Amino acid sequence: MKEAKRVAKNTGILYAQMFITVLMSLYATRLVLAALGAEDFGIFNVVGGAIAMLTFLNTAMASASQRFMSFAQGQGDFKKQKNIFNISLVLHFFIAIVVVILLEIVGYFLFSGILKIDSNRLDIAILIYQFLIVSTFFTIISVPYDAIINAHENMLLVAILRIIETILKLAIALFITYTSFDKLYMYGLLMASLSVFLLIIRQIYCHTKYEEVTINFKKYFNKPLFKEMTGFAGWSFLGSSSSLLTNYGQGIVINMFFGTAVNAAQGVCNQIAGQLGAFAGTMLKALNPLIAKSEGAGDRNLMLKASFIGSKVGFFLLTIFYVPVILEMPYIFGLWLKEVPEYAIIFCQLLLARNLIEQLFRTLSSSIAAVGNIKKFEIYKAFINFLPLIVAYILFSLGYPPYTLYVVFIIYAILNAILTLYIAKIECGLSIKEFLKDVVFKSVFTFVVLILITAIPNYFLEESFIRLIVVLAVSTCFFFIVVWFIGLTVYEKSMVKNILNNVLSKHKAKM
Repeated sequence: MKEAKRVAKNTGILYAQMFITVLMSLYATRLVLAALGAEDFGIFNVVGGAIAMLTFLNTAMASASQRFMSFAQGQGDFKKQKNIFNISLVLHFFIAIVVVILLEIVGYFLFSGILKIDSNRLDIAILIYQFLIVSTFFTIISVPYDAIINAHENMLLVAILRIIETILKLAIALFITYTSFDKLYMYGLLMASLSVFLLIIRQIYCHTKYEEVTINFKKYFNKPLFKEMTGFAGWSFLGSSSSLLTNYGQGIVINMFFGTAVNAAQGVCNQIAGQLGAFAGTMLKALNPLIAKSEGAGDRNLMLKASFIGSKVGFFLLTIFYVPVILEMPYIFGLWLKEVPEYAIIFCQLLLARNLIEQLFRTLSSSIAAVGNIKKFEIYKAFINFLPLIVAYILFSLGYPPYTLYVVFIIYAILNAILTLYIAKIECGLSIKEFLKDVVFKSVFTFVVLILITAIPNYFLEESFIRLIVVLAVSTCFFFIVVWFIGLTVYEKSMVKNILNNVLSKHKAKM
């Protein structure tokens, strides 16, 4: 119960931050699209859009380092935490060098005929790509600091930095709206500079706040631990980098066949999915340390329980936002943007469907990482990650429309889910039957029932702001009813009742 309260508190802090930042982020996107225009916005998303993917890379790699930090905390070994931090710094420095070299090689081929970019904007696109590389280097070498923050569950700092980031992004959007300089160039430069600035703040804070953040490579070097972390980091990097390349590769494949205008639709779609998906990602950020610490303390049962509940709660947090957005997306996009790029709506609807599938199995990946034997999982995952791009390329060559890419990625999400279940059974002792019954089937059935109920006013009322309000009201009201009677198990209902009783008793005591 103590752990549940800590996770709930951290999640609450992050959600307070989310409510502050989401609207500002969406408004900033509206300003940027209007300032750059569809063509330049598309160029940024296919070339500099990987800057946005750095968030994914940073999170994935930080979770690997965090696994060792949290595991050591669960063991109560403070000296080992210092060893882990110093080894992690060395590892990520060399990873950063390798990635920079690879990006430079890839960039040579991208700008030698692969990307479809107007010749008068090619020089700017190349500069933006260089901004990306600098930002990538700083992001990777700062991963150990993010791992420290997450291992200490310092979600207040995470929330403050996210709010600062959002405010500065809005300031950048306003600046390029009125600047007389080249808008695309300034946007790429400022976005890359922002990521470096925030990473430096994290480093300064960690050196000031945490005792284990002490740099002394000679004193804290541990050869067996170095070998263990190198193996783990290497396999983890294989999986996370292949996912990053696959996500970034979507924009390249789209660009090769359909040009930068469709990349603009993809950029808008990613903004919506990213903001809505952050609600579930926020919960996972608060839960991951508990999963790793439970395994470090030898409590496999608690670790699996946290994974079960995390998968389901994450799915429900997406559902409460996704249902009305999927049904009312054409009207919402019309309100949000001055000009809606072609394919943006269908792209977004399909991407949200993919995100729902992936969310159900995300905490199982954290459980596999907590156990530590990830080699087989990351190899299989890296292989599967590249399949969607190959299949999409073939289908586009045969004349299929742009949204085919997202259909392919839904199939990919299902394949990845099957792989995750299989590895979790082998490494964590997961009962696949129990997980399917208590998590997958209950969650999917909850979503289907809720979207059918919410579709009633959507079908019978004319498209308008009134219909949007009605759909939101119906979806929200029935969400709690459907989740309670269909989505939760008896054990989960008793947990909810206990938490509510504790809150009520504390409130009465204060009165």
